[in-house]
Amino acid sequence: MSAPAEAQGGARKKSFLDTLEIDTRMLGMVVAFIALTIGFHFVTGGLFLTPRNIFNLTIQTVSVAIMATGMVFVIVMRDIDLSVGSLLCLCSAVMGLLQVQLLPDIGIPLGSPLIAPIAIVAGLATGALIGAFNGWLVGYLTIPSFIVTLGGLLVWRNVAWYMTSGQTLGPLDDRFQLFGGINGTLGAPLSWAFGVIASLGSLYALMQARRAKIRHDFPVKPVWAEGLIAAVVVIVIMGFVWTLNSYSVPPAVLKRRFDAAGLTMPDGYTDVYGLPISVFLLIAVAIAMTVVANKTRFGRYIFAAGGNPDAAELSGINTRLMKVKVFALMGMLAGLSAVVASARQTYHTNDIGTLDELRTIAAAVIGGTALAGGVGTIYGAILGALIMQALNSGMAMVGVDSPFQNIVVGGVLVLAVFVDIVYRKRTGALK
Repeated sequence: MSAPAEAQGGARKKSFLDTLEIDTRMLGMVVAFIALTIGFHFVTGGLFLTPRNIFNLTIQTVSVAIMATGMVFVIVMRDIDLSVGSLLCLCSAVMGLLQVQLLPDIGIPLGSPLIAPIAIVAGLATGALIGAFNGWLVGYLTIPSFIVTLGGLLVWRNVAWYMTSGQTLGPLDDRFQLFGGINGTLGAPLSWAFGVIASLGSLYALMQARRAKIRHDFPVKPVWAEGLIAAVVVIVIMGFVWTLNSYSVPPAVLKRRFDAAGLTMPDGYTDVYGLPISVFLLIAVAIAMTVVANKTRFGRYIFAAGGNPDAAELSGINTRLMKVKVFALMGMLAGLSAVVASARQTYHTNDIGTLDELRTIAAAVIGGTALAGGVGTIYGAILGALIMQALNSGMAMVGVDSPFQNIVVGGVLVLAVFVDIVYRKRTGALK
């Protein structure tokens, strides 16, 4: 057989997944998630995959998922941040104090449209400043990140406790509560509009990626493979929007809304929640972080420094300053998660964010971020957060005790790391 014929024979033997250029590890996670949700659906008597539970599952995932996107960068840089749960609590305390006490005391009345934005900016700034301080201790004073952030875990929650005198603060501003999920949704028309725009944007991104490969003479997938991927993406987006638009607002909630507005609810009136603003916020963060990771110099430097710090230093990358920036970004995302978490509760409580540092790290690791550094994806971390929340939610619906839920999640985390090690050995990524 001639060489060209052999090459053609090799091409014919190319597997279906190879043709689609799908990450088999990520595909395995998706299959495991689907199997998990279907299993819980049957065990709970058809309650798990209802629009109501999917709606609740999404809003419960958001705060950890937002922090998990930042934790990817931290772990890729071969560091760890154990302080994010306590930092979330501190940022929540700052925002709660501003809304309930400090801003009204200086003449900005309760209900003013200025309260929510001022509080949010203050929370984000608090997280970013403390994160940058952590990064300075790690990068310039060379204190191990484990020690620095373990200290932060012990410090920041107790600082929040002293700031609030241990009191619960609330109710928080109505506009601020829009970021929590239940009290802030887009409704059916805007949710459908978002689905259409997201679908068109995804198709455009796939088309541009194909054009870029052709322009640079890189191999491309067959047209049928591109079409199949595009169809799956559109079906997932529109199916998700359809599911959320299928969750009707309870009549008692609608009546309270009409009563609060001084109106009478018409007989037979119905409405749906649609896409929560908090989920929309997570999608925006995911897109932004993915662009930073894949399309910017900052993102390339993060992965270069994590993959080989010595080579990165020799090539001129200021790895110490990179650590400050990465930890500052992580802190700001913790502040953003504090917005979502406290808005969902409608109060600041001193136990908010408890154990979120472990959930965040677990989400990133389950999503494929290598603890050895240099490898990780944003969408993988979000999928990891969703898998963890699905586990907890499903076990709670079945009636599993909370201690056993933590045992299962811990076992899944260890198993995920083991599978990742085996996968990387077999693919030659780990030697």
